[in-house]
Amino acid sequence: MGTKFERKRTKRVGKTVRVSMFMVFLGLIVMVIVVYNLYSRIFVPNVNMDTEQELFYIPTGSDYEYVIDKLEEEGIIENRKSFQWVAKQKEYEKYVKPGRYKIHNGLSNNELINMFRLGNQDPVMVVFNNMRTLDHLAGKVSRYFERDSAEFAAYFADNELATRYGFVPATFTSMFIPETYEFYWTTTPEAFTERMKKEYEKFWDGERDRRAKRIEMDRAEVVTLASIVDEETLYDDENGMVAGVYMNRLEKGIPLQADPTLKFALGDFSRQRILNEDKTINSPYNTYRYKGLPPGPISIPSVSAIDGVLHYEKHKYIYFCAKADFSGHHAFARTLSQHNKNAREYQKALNQKKIYR
Repeated sequence: MGTKFERKRTKRVGKTVRVSMFMVFLGLIVMVIVVYNLYSRIFVPNVNMDTEQELFYIPTGSDYEYVIDKLEEEGIIENRKSFQWVAKQKEYEKYVKPGRYKIHNGLSNNELINMFRLGNQDPVMVVFNNMRTLDHLAGKVSRYFERDSAEFAAYFADNELATRYGFVPATFTSMFIPETYEFYWTTTPEAFTERMKKEYEKFWDGERDRRAKRIEMDRAEVVTLASIVDEETLYDDENGMVAGVYMNRLEKGIPLQADPTLKFALGDFSRQRILNEDKTINSPYNTYRYKGLPPGPISIPSVSAIDGVLHYEKHKYIYFCAKADFSGHHAFARTLSQHNKNAREYQKALNQKKIYR
């Protein structure tokens, strides 16, 4: 009897063990499925685009709903629900940051949300040169930023802005040094100007300040003369030569007689020919009428022109005019008679091309 009972009990225990093992196995399968689903939502790529990378913009003031709608609308994410689930776990709705983001194909929800949550923007390289006015500068740099040109222009037009940065309105453009700068798309006009002030100080501090002192000019005067030099010649290798002519004139008390300053006074840089009547305009920028430098720069000059002034060539030339071959180079002269000869040749060439203005 005992043996039969033992067999039955063993049978029941075996069955119980098998059921338990099955339940454990089933539980493991369920757990694996759950873990895999969680892993998939978080770490499996959810960015599947037609290109290797795309730029994605989140404007200032955007909320979480805008972001996810835009991601779906632009075909950046495959599974909206999985993105939403991970975003909820990371409380992304509390940390939406505006910006210009570079999204790479194959990113997971975790990687994408971390980038957005931390505000890891892709920087923009801002380049500006050949700018004549702050309005032109506003139009140029605003292409790189969220804020439009009107906002930048309005900010630059503030009459007190120059004073806040230690300038007068006539010399304020000298604070903006043409170069390539790294910014974020969300940079405001205020932040841009503040950065330009820091770059200005960095640009001048050291050797350039020493050179300016050596030639007995302050920063604004150097930039003012550089702006004239920049307008006079197309070639960097002439900057020092042209600057030398003007330095000779300043030293001798001779009016600069720089045509670009007249164009600035007349508000027309497109003129190819200056007439005698133009030289009568009553403006402090008329360097035919008034000796010395004009009140401020007539443009935002290039770095090469600034350095051309700081390292101007010492020579005895007092005059120069454009060569008659329209190469963009200049003919230099020590005497008025030689200059008049050069000028007549250039005027003759203008007449032949029927350029009267």
